[in-house]
Amino acid sequence: MIRDLETSPRAVAAAASPAGEINRHAELEVFVQVAERSSFSAAARHRGMTPSAVSKTVARLEARLGVQLLRRSTRRLELTAEGEQLLLQGRPLLADWQALEQSIARQGQPQGLVRINASTSTGQHLLVPLVAELMQTWPGLQLDLSFTDHVVDLIEARADIAIRWGRLPSSDMVARLLGRTRQVIVGAPAYLQRHGVPRHPDELAGHVRIGWNYARAVPHWPLQVAGQPVAVPMGEVLRLNDGDAMRALAVAGAGLARLSLYHAWEDLHAGRLQAVLEEFNPGDLEPIHAVYVGKPGQLPARTRAVLDFLKNRVDLRHAETFPAGLLLNAAG
Repeated sequence: MIRDLETSPRAVAAAASPAGEINRHAELEVFVQVAERSSFSAAARHRGMTPSAVSKTVARLEARLGVQLLRRSTRRLELTAEGEQLLLQGRPLLADWQALEQSIARQGQPQGLVRINASTSTGQHLLVPLVAELMQTWPGLQLDLSFTDHVVDLIEARADIAIRWGRLPSSDMVARLLGRTRQVIVGAPAYLQRHGVPRHPDELAGHVRIGWNYARAVPHWPLQVAGQPVAVPMGEVLRLNDGDAMRALAVAGAGLARLSLYHAWEDLHAGRLQAVLEEFNPGDLEPIHAVYVGKPGQLPARTRAVLDFLKNRVDLRHAETFPAGLLLNAAG
């Protein structure tokens, strides 16, 4: 339904300014649209106005300029010489104004390049599934994703954000907690059938314990016996630095692994892995943070937008408690 000039908010803004005020931009817009379409009716449909309101706007412009811009007949509209000049010079003015408005509007929107660093496993399983939604939420962003299992220096790597698992060492970085996940010792059913299900931490000495080999790795598995903490060495037989590779080796039956419940979730539910020694699990939760360098109040809008998005969309609550329905499998 076309709204009349006197009642349409757009029309009021375009041509019904308070007394003493002249909306030159709106008048020029209406004139250009009439001239380009050679029709008051077509211009009116485009602007959501009535033909009579459009005609009055052009007439008011002509009266203010003191010249005739259009020759009207029952069949067509023709531009006068003055109308031709106004159309020729008015178009770029309107284009410049539109470009200025868009430029100012974009300054309030996150845009530009954001570099994110994460481990290969975290990047593939946590970050990649969220990228499409992030880009749809903030289409002005450009993302540069680097997945590596080496802990990088953010400044040296020119990274804006890094996703880090585990407790963070003291540093100048600012950390935003994204969630926590429980840790579980797991093994494949075939491995447990061959080597037996360990019933006590002392029995781990007879098992292959797949461990980490990077510098910040804790060199033992923390367990709890009779309320007292026990540290079981990971051993030297099989170590690596990639979470997905560790999970795959455990599924393949190469040994036992201590994984985050987040990473082992699907394999546990599918029966590809079984949890062991749950009664000795201290229930420690491994945090995951988004870290960055800089002061929170001085971050670029693009970096702040990504941090806020990750905080709102990363959900690890399901991985904080071992599912009771899987405990029978864990008993072997």
